[in-house]
Amino acid sequence: MSFQEMTSQLLLVSDWRTPEVPLSLPGLMQLLCGQFALLSRLPPPVSGCSAGARRCSAVSLLSLRGSFRPLPPPLLRPGRSLSREKSNIDAPSQQRKLCRVMPSNMEIKAKVSDPTQFAKKAAELSQSEGTIIRQHDTFFNCSQGRLKLRDFMNGSGQLIFYERPDTDGPKLSRYSISPTSDPLNLQTVLSDALGVRGEVVKERRLFLIGQTRVHLDKVEGLGHYMELEVVMKPEQTVEDGQQVAEGLMQQLGVSKESLVTGAYMDLLLKGQKEA
Repeated sequence: MSFQEMTSQLLLVSDWRTPEVPLSLPGLMQLLCGQFALLSRLPPPVSGCSAGARRCSAVSLLSLRGSFRPLPPPLLRPGRSLSREKSNIDAPSQQRKLCRVMPSNMEIKAKVSDPTQFAKKAAELSQSEGTIIRQHDTFFNCSQGRLKLRDFMNGSGQLIFYERPDTDGPKLSRYSISPTSDPLNLQTVLSDALGVRGEVVKERRLFLIGQTRVHLDKVEGLGHYMELEVVMKPEQTVEDGQQVAEGLMQQLGVSKESLVTGAYMDLLLKGQKEA
């Protein structure tokens, strides 16, 4: 079947008055492309077949329109390739991924004078003896927030960026974490690129109490400290997180006088300056 014959059959078959196909050039072109794909599958007309017979052959195709309507090929703008058009289509979804909301914690840090008693209370509340974790944190120079590489000393690690105010009491911390299976080489690259601010080595005992991570830390050069990290749920407010943190403070016997500001890195640098 020639292109002219297919076009004539399309004009016979297509109902331009149907509300599914607007009377606009793009709409007509889309319908022509879709129906052309269907008509191309029909057997060629019999020699000597009249126009009326061809009309019947084409009209029989209408029975397929309700059950199968092929999607027309994408209408490319002049001078644009299909791959480029696809990249433009994918761009919004990529932007949505980049504009994701950072997860957040409500955090408290305090000095611990009696680590044995604190561990006992935490074990009772969590109904576990906790998990021992060795951590070597390297802090890098950063224009905003804090950037650290956490080496678990077992071949795995995490690159962590976080922002939080340097105040005592419950404070909101927003963070991003990227795991790594090669912390040593990553440390070398970041050290060369950004410069090292300092290092923190600690043994952490982790207890899980509800939605809160309770840390009992033995920090080299500082001593024993505790951290509460209330992992915020999407529907929770800052006030909700503060209530959870303050309630656990009372249960664990943490006084307001023992609260500290900043990160362990800040405390170590402060001690070095005072010395």
